[in-house]
Amino acid sequence: MKNKIIKLLEKPKTIIPISITIAVIIGVLIFMFVGRPPQVNIDYKNSDLGSESLSQSFADGEELSLAFVKSGRISNVPVKIGDVVHKGQVLAELTSTDASGAVSQASGALEVAKANYEKILNGATGTDIDVLKASVTRAENNLEKTVSTQQTLVQNAYYNLLNSTPEAIPKDGTGDYVAPIISGNYNLGKEGTIKLTSYYSAGGSSFSATGLTEGTGAANSITSQPIGDSGLFIKFPSTTNININDWIIEIPNKKAANYLQNYNAYQLALETRDKAISDAQANIGTADISSISDAEITQAQANIDSIIAKIQNAKIVAPISGVITQFDAKVGQLASQSVPLISIISNGGYEVDSGVSETDIGKISVGNKVSMTLDAFPNETFTGKVFYIAPAETNTQGVVSYQVKILFDKADPRLKSGLTANIDIQTKYKDSTLILPQYAILQNDTGTFIETIDEKGKVKQTPVQLGIIDQKGNVEVISGATQGEQVLNIGLK
Repeated sequence: MKNKIIKLLEKPKTIIPISITIAVIIGVLIFMFVGRPPQVNIDYKNSDLGSESLSQSFADGEELSLAFVKSGRISNVPVKIGDVVHKGQVLAELTSTDASGAVSQASGALEVAKANYEKILNGATGTDIDVLKASVTRAENNLEKTVSTQQTLVQNAYYNLLNSTPEAIPKDGTGDYVAPIISGNYNLGKEGTIKLTSYYSAGGSSFSATGLTEGTGAANSITSQPIGDSGLFIKFPSTTNININDWIIEIPNKKAANYLQNYNAYQLALETRDKAISDAQANIGTADISSISDAEITQAQANIDSIIAKIQNAKIVAPISGVITQFDAKVGQLASQSVPLISIISNGGYEVDSGVSETDIGKISVGNKVSMTLDAFPNETFTGKVFYIAPAETNTQGVVSYQVKILFDKADPRLKSGLTANIDIQTKYKDSTLILPQYAILQNDTGTFIETIDEKGKVKQTPVQLGIIDQKGNVEVISGATQGEQVLNIGLK
């Protein structure tokens, strides 16, 4: 087979500053000269844009799902889907029939405490002192009881969190499996992972446990076997047949249906404990009568603050300014605690969320320039830059990728959540470089080289050192060739 030689037009030695010029020149010259008789090829010198990683992504703004922090019946919904709302605006609220009365009662108690304080400052009797000292003793006893009770409630909530429906999943992330049945109640009181390995032994199928607990047992489908001293039990399905040897049990199971409910309950228990202990401590005074009375004032004020906080908890307030994209709240509806009812997307700009493979993620850095096209606007190019690279991988059915976020350089009112973006991340850039098409480069066991024609018309091989490659099929020549040389186009091998 005869080698093809492409003759390129000789150009002025001035540097052409943009990479798109290369693409246009290459395209035109190949169109003009491919298929002509073998001729001399003159190399060219131009700017070289090295761009790497093309991936599908979605343009998306900051979107938040909102829910009530307590259960109740909805009494007011002043907004609807599609409305533009502002940060701090009330979006929905629950019925609070006793709220105003409770505030009035707490305010009255505050005034009484202030009056007692003034009375003591003006001269309290011995009886008054004894009464107030007795109240201090009661407050100290109440604090001790409160601490004990709240700690128990927190421990119970944490126990429920750790027992969020444990399940065994394959260690390799495969999605085609029949899971063993996990039963019992986890009782070790700490988070982590239990690793299970099944194997054949002289006694039949067995398993061993490591991680949070250690132990062994029979891997069968007849009886549930204890997993070490964890309080959990495992029974393998008859269809398993040791097809999957390695399993993991995450404690807590964040994918469990009841995990979010248990997590919210645990957080609420922590907040309630801290508030209850703080209130109990505020009730404790000293032998100083003015301090005792001052503590009563503090407690009364704390009661008012607590009631106001409960009133606020009966409302869903917009945490950001934006547009309502989901609204499932209706007047008269019974709302459950922590169940999302409203979604709001910010109007402060959009970002592109992309998944980059592990083979390419090492080439990308925060600050890299990005050019993008959107399927919704096919004839336009948008620009931006990388502002976030996830530190941990995302595993989707065994495929590992890393989340990369891109910010648009300019806001555009036409952008919408969910649009598909095609991105081109510029990872390297070099100006005024000598380039050749990849098909003019040869490689073998001795190295990388090009074939040129000497003064006598004979073909000779010249070693070259290559640099970056752009997406147009051009490669940078660092050394081994000079502009104006005759290079044979014999095809990439």
